[in-house]
Parts: sequence; structure tokens; C-alpha cells
Amino acid sequence: MFTIVDFNNFWSPSGGGVRRYHLQKMAFYERLASRDPGAGVLSVFVMPDSKTLTEVKSKSLVIEHVQAFKFPGNWEYRFIWKLSQVEPVLAKYKPDIIEVGSPYILPTVVRRAARRVSPESKLVGFWHADFPVTYVGRPVAKKLGVGLGTFARKEAFWYARKEFKGFDCIQASSKEAMARLRKNSLPDPRWIPLGCDIEMFSPTKRDESLVAELKAGNPERLTMFFPHRHCNEKGIDLVLGAYDILTQKLGHEPAIVFAGTGPSLPLVEEAASKHEHIRYIGFVNSIDEMARYYASVDLGLALSGWETFGLSILESMASGNAQIGASAGAAFEHVTESGAGIILKERTPEALADAIVELYHSDMAAMKQKARAYAEKFSWNDCFKRQLDLYRQICNKDQE
Repeated sequence: MFTIVDFNNFWSPSGGGVRRYHLQKMAFYERLASRDPGAGVLSVFVMPDSKTLTEVKSKSLVIEHVQAFKFPGNWEYRFIWKLSQVEPVLAKYKPDIIEVGSPYILPTVVRRAARRVSPESKLVGFWHADFPVTYVGRPVAKKLGVGLGTFARKEAFWYARKEFKGFDCIQASSKEAMARLRKNSLPDPRWIPLGCDIEMFSPTKRDESLVAELKAGNPERLTMFFPHRHCNEKGIDLVLGAYDILTQKLGHEPAIVFAGTGPSLPLVEEAASKHEHIRYIGFVNSIDEMARYYASVDLGLALSGWETFGLSILESMASGNAQIGASAGAAFEHVTESGAGIILKERTPEALADAIVELYHSDMAAMKQKARAYAEKFSWNDCFKRQLDLYRQICNKDQE
């Protein structure tokens, strides 16, 4: 039995792209077993949780819940960081492949545990967050200047090299991220683009009653959906700051639906209490409901310049939405390669308002078609087939 064990401290019950990646990966291996009973693959996801237990989903999928420390405050993340949390899982399964999807402490802990109880296992990473740039370099540069920001980014990549030392490869979901990993000497970066469920996220999910509700008697009213984490790195400050400017430029209050949670949630709730056409609907657990909202608005906001793939961007595009894209990261990659949107020139509320107005008055029908056509190039099935081929290739190296 070819066995894969996944560790990822970026998992959370209300997470976005990382949570979707693992849910889709679990579904892929269950489908693989049902279509090809002789495939002989077992996928084990190690889920940070409030208690330890084994959940056998099928012959091809097991979820190992591991009791882990929960971050205080509004954070829903739990943190696996002890050998005593990792070793029992690895000793139980002796996996062929161990994938680690978060870079803080966990890669070192997993490497040490594997060396002790499963030394034949191959180690691969997945670069879900470009943390040296996103959480270190740019924030330091903003507060202390470009020079210190550059120094901090280099130190963060030094830390990443230390964490992923001895790994066989690191997967990156965008070409830009892969190039950055290679430039900073991370082990054997490989491009594994993620997928999108283009049947679930589709213009056919448009709900005319929801459209009418959001338009609220004005067919020209601009409508937008923001289902991203409520924090500045996702652009929440830009969206809220641009609202009054947009209202002046458009001659009406645009409708914005916010979903999800995050540290800036109080600001979203305050805005919703002040403005008739700003709505907060909480965390949307239903994928069908997400698809309905995506397909029922006019355009998408891809404002994070730090996404390594931007799954929510692709889901919005699959739903037929042109995008306002950040000038870096996966947002830039998706918007420029598709031609389905406008790149934000400056990271200011004023520039965002100008870009939204420009896009709204462009040939939206053509933009929407381009967005959908681009998203159709991505498939979860292709993603995980490609990844499984990579896993096998790594394991077969020693036999060549």
C-alpha cells in the first residue's frame, strides 16, 4: 500500500484555500479507490484538533485527529509542534511520503520524528504561504524601510531553508512562488498548480432572486462578494476605505457582501451597521452557497498580493467574474494571463475605487467569458494526479 501522510498547521475549520486543498485531496483519493480498487493508495490527513482520535473514512482515507494547542483570541488554528504528537502517527503508518504544508517548526519536528520511527519515508513540503515575503519582508519594509525589509526577508528564507533541510522537494502552486523558492535555494521546487471545481463554481449558479435582492431596485447597482479572511493582507482595509469614494464616483452605493472572519471583523460589522448595502453573512460553510454568491455578483476582488495560488480567485473566475487583481503574487498571475480584469496600480483606497469603476464600465461580458475560459484550464483531478506522479517519482529515485 502506497501511503501518504499530510501534516499542516494552516488547517482550520473555517479556513479558505488550505482547507479546500485538503478536502479536495481527501475526495480525490476516495474517488481513486472507488474507480480503481487496485490503486493501492492510502491517504492519511493529520488534523490538529481538540482531542486525539482516529477517523477511518474508507479503505483509502484516514483522518488522524491530534490534540494540539489552540491560538488564543479569534484564531481558529491549532499547532502541532511536539515529537510526541508526530511520532505515533508515523510509527503507525510508516508512510512512503510525508507532506508538510506549514513552515513554522513543523518541518523540523516531522523530519526528526521520521528519522527516529520511519527513516525510509520521503519528505516533501507544500509552500502554501509565501511567509518570508508576506509576513516578514513587506511588513518590515513598510514600518522600518526597504533596507531592513530586504534583510528580514533574506533571514526568513534562511529560516525556511533550515526548516526544510533534508526534504526531497517543495511544491509550489504558482510559477512565481516556484521561481522564488529556487532563487532562495529551497530543495528542488516543483510546480503543482491547484485546481478548481468548475462544475460547482459556474455562471449557471447565478440566482436571479439574490441578484434582485442585492441590486435593491437599481439594476445599475454594482455588486461584489468578498469571502476572504478579514485582514489587511487580503485587502479589507482597501475595500472599506474605498466604499465612500466608490459611492461618489458611481452615483450610488455599491452592494458588497462580506463572508468569513478575521481580526478586522469588527470593522466589517461596523460598516454593515452604517451602510444599507454592505452586508455581513458570517462564515459560509456551504460550498453551494459560496458558488451562488460568486455567480450572482458583478465582479471579484483579488487584492492580496501574497497568494501562492489564490484558490478563491479561481473560484470567482470560474463563476464568471472579472477581477481587480493585486500587482503581485497569484492574483497578478491569474489576471494578466487570463486578460480578465485590471491590475491595481497602487495599494490605496483611491486606486481601488478607480480600478473598480474602470472595470465596471468596460466590456464586462467579454471579461466574464475570459475569466471562465481561464478557470476551465484548472482541474483538481489533474492537480492530484500530477502530485501522485511526483510522489512516486521521488520514491522511485533510490531504485533507479
